[in-house]
Amino acid sequence: MVAATKRKTSLTLDAEALDRAKDLGINVSAVAETALIRAVSDARRKKWLEENADAFAAQSDWHERHGHPLADIIAAPGASSWNT
Repeated sequence: MVAATKRKTSLTLDAEALDRAKDLGINVSAVAETALIRAVSDARRKKWLEENADAFAAQSDWHERHGHPLADIIAAPGASSWNT
């Protein structure tokens, strides 16, 4: 595994929260990095869903008009084909 390139940055954080984290031995940089990675992932997912909303709506509309093309083989819990 290749180590990620790190870059120094400056953050302005609540002083009391920062002091409490330090007292508890919390690695603020690691927490910030994890939160940033999650926020970026969430934002990218939201953007992708928004950019593709028309395609999802068209697919949903098609399924409503024509049914799902694999409906005859799709099995769900409790369906007769579930245990087959």
